[in-house]
Amino acid sequence: MAEGIKDKVAIIGMGCTKFGESWDKSYEDLIVDAFKECIEDAGIEKKDIPAAWFASCFDEVFAGKAGTPLSTTLKLPFLPVTRVENFCASGTEALRGAAYAVASGVYDIALALGVEKLKDTGYGGLPDFGSVMGTKNRLITPNMTAPGAFAMMATRYFSVYNLSPEEGKRMLARISSKSHHNGTLNPKAHLRREVTVEQIMNAPIVAWPLGLFDCCGVSDGGAAAIVTRADMAKKFRPDPVYVKSLQIALSSGEEIGYTDFDYAHVETGYRAGQRAYREAGITNPREEISMAELHDCFSITECVTYEDLQFSARGRAREDIESGRFDLDGPQPVQPDGGLKCFGHPIAASGLRMIYEMYKQLQGKAGPRQIKNPKLALTHNMGGMPALNLIGVCIVGL
Repeated sequence: MAEGIKDKVAIIGMGCTKFGESWDKSYEDLIVDAFKECIEDAGIEKKDIPAAWFASCFDEVFAGKAGTPLSTTLKLPFLPVTRVENFCASGTEALRGAAYAVASGVYDIALALGVEKLKDTGYGGLPDFGSVMGTKNRLITPNMTAPGAFAMMATRYFSVYNLSPEEGKRMLARISSKSHHNGTLNPKAHLRREVTVEQIMNAPIVAWPLGLFDCCGVSDGGAAAIVTRADMAKKFRPDPVYVKSLQIALSSGEEIGYTDFDYAHVETGYRAGQRAYREAGITNPREEISMAELHDCFSITECVTYEDLQFSARGRAREDIESGRFDLDGPQPVQPDGGLKCFGHPIAASGLRMIYEMYKQLQGKAGPRQIKNPKLALTHNMGGMPALNLIGVCIVGL
């Protein structure tokens, strides 16, 4: 039976830029900023890196989607650079490639870096979801937008679990308000203002029931990680963070192709979570996962992910949200850095940005948002829509 990746690879350095509308910085600047912090954190030199994995989805710098933007920007000396792209899980995919290469014994050290300069591409507003997903000419996604797809999930969730519109919107507002509070404590976040539940509920509607504050924004950013063999990690630093699981799962198409999908959960998220828990040796994620960064592209996404990953029982997320379970001072904090709600979502950078927060928290270096005695941390990325998607799950710990 395959052993998996648990405790074979450690993260010894990470870097993350400030996320936001970086009009004064180029795509290359973001790569350099993330890399410089990462390599200084690891205490190594560029010459010590034998290979790299690079993630970017929407750049317009180099045609052909090659790894050249990384090799030329960082002046890597003729090294192998593998470019990966897996939509919103691209950053996690870069880490997975680097970690698997180290675990296989091919390299002792590897770099993973994800970057996106979305503001320069003009991405924003309500783009046709079919064209983004590569399904422009298919009948299943005519004129669909991301807010529209997830708004349907929200109304379906309200219906399945008997929530009135007022109860449902208040539950979602509580999620976003919690994340905005956490974002005020993070100097690298894009949005850093408190937003009350009432302000969120009364905000302009984007796609009912999702209002302005239920949707994450568009931003620029980059993040990076350096991994090494677990048995070498403490040669570099006293507090490495160990990879416990890395899983990617993609929809088979059955959810969107049949009518028995309830549209109140994400089946791929549940399946990816189950595989990640098996690989990490976790049997009770509600009690064993100390904290998490979940893909809160919309507030409803975070809500259903609580249940998909078994932090909450099916249909019981509202109770946990209202009890403060996922607050920064709660039993199982989620989005301690503010999440996509406060960072925005530069597609290929988000997965590594989430891991950066977990890395700092596990080392006790998260400043005013520091969680007490965390042991295991989980990150979750979702690309696509509720009925056709991909999910990346990473679990790290001490």
